[in-house]
Amino acid sequence: MLTPAELKRSFGFLMHDVSRLLRKRFDHHASAIGLTRAQWRVLAHLSRNEGIKQAGLAEILEIKPITLARLLDRLSANGWVERRSDPNDKRARLLFLTNKARPILVELRSVALSVREEALSGLDAAEQDRLIDQLRVVKENLVSADKRADRDLAVDSKIKF
Repeated sequence: MLTPAELKRSFGFLMHDVSRLLRKRFDHHASAIGLTRAQWRVLAHLSRNEGIKQAGLAEILEIKPITLARLLDRLSANGWVERRSDPNDKRARLLFLTNKARPILVELRSVALSVREEALSGLDAAEQDRLIDQLRVVKENLVSADKRADRDLAVDSKIKF
């Protein structure tokens, strides 16, 4: 069992706490705009992937398609998101931001920058860059490990006993 002092330096616990606190600070700053964090995430990811199908966006967000459908229903009803028929697949819907949503994304970026400044205060520009570079390495290591695990699982599932 880890001691309290060891927990404070535990990579996993520290990453989890930093992530939780970033979300909490973001929510604090963004609460005045009137969207939930889940709705913010949808708008942010949709802004990077306009014209995507609902299933693809659900995969990016790592949520179930039905959960995304409910979020999109609310966002659409409030005029933030538009669903359009896919010309190549009549069953599919493509997602787009509305003009009403675009100014909100500017506010979202402002909130994100404010939270980033809070989080990185006390680190000079070089230290901030180094931290970001190191976190990118950690992320890439984990992405590579996931890909290897997926390949191994695919190979294992083809083996017949």
